[in-house]
Amino acid sequence: MTEMGTTERVLRLLALLQQRPVWTGPELAERLGVTTRSIRRDVERLRALGYPVNAAQGVGGGYQLGAGKALPPLLLDDEEAIATAVSLRLAAGGTVAGASEAAVRTLAKLDQVLPARLRAEVRALHDAIATLDGARIEVDADALLQLAKATRDRLRIEFGYDARDGVASVRRVEPYQLVATGRRWYLMAYDLDREAWRTFRLDRLRELRTTTFRYRPRDHPDPVTYVQRSISRAAYAFDARVRLRAPADQVRERVPQWVGQVIEDGPGACVLEAGGHDLWALAVHVGMLGYDFEVLEPPELREYVAVAAARFAAAAGGPVA
Repeated sequence: MTEMGTTERVLRLLALLQQRPVWTGPELAERLGVTTRSIRRDVERLRALGYPVNAAQGVGGGYQLGAGKALPPLLLDDEEAIATAVSLRLAAGGTVAGASEAAVRTLAKLDQVLPARLRAEVRALHDAIATLDGARIEVDADALLQLAKATRDRLRIEFGYDARDGVASVRRVEPYQLVATGRRWYLMAYDLDREAWRTFRLDRLRELRTTTFRYRPRDHPDPVTYVQRSISRAAYAFDARVRLRAPADQVRERVPQWVGQVIEDGPGACVLEAGGHDLWALAVHVGMLGYDFEVLEPPELREYVAVAAARFAAAAGGPVA
């Protein structure tokens, strides 16, 4: 076989190793149309290029592409290359400090090596994507990675925290889950001093430290549901429930998760649960959704809705109640 044929075969072998965790020698030989001896030689060629290819004997053994000291080149098919480029474009407008600049640099490298047929398609997708940077709140990338590792390894953490009212405190917690909304990152954790579950905004954390104390997982609420409730209801002075005459999916398109929780309530109806510090603002917000609705709680919200209705009726030329 020619050298060009060997190079092409080695690249195909690398692509196969990236597709699934383990391949046996005979499987690879059959896919590439060579002997198992050729596979062993090609594996050695990949290792010489810096790819950590592990080999294990026995039942369940085979060839596996492992993690090395440095990131080796990756092989991407057309769909993977397009997905990577689009993801990097979105990361350029993301919420992790430093990630935007790294994403732009990576995009430049990827664009340089893309085939012409893919470059045009990716650029068309880029032109169709826009991000709004004004409302984003960045978090430190190192802190995010540190929290992810502590959550994975079940290690207690300590940090300073600045609450919504500006009060600073020191927290000792067991981290359970990182949850991202469209604008912010949150941590759901068990607060050891308060003996209760808590939600923490990552941009308010400071002096983060991972301890060596490993904890046993507790029974815990669903992290996404808990964080959603915490940021949309529990943190506010008033907790409102309103029944809307509209399908839940339709309302969810207009109400972000961090604003309120939408629960199906029969055909063509749903219940919106949201919090607020001002009942007048809640009444106006619900009215602006554009659906018929019924206030379930709190009773005081009905009074504000009545006042709003009277004012709108007067503005439309009707009698003032």
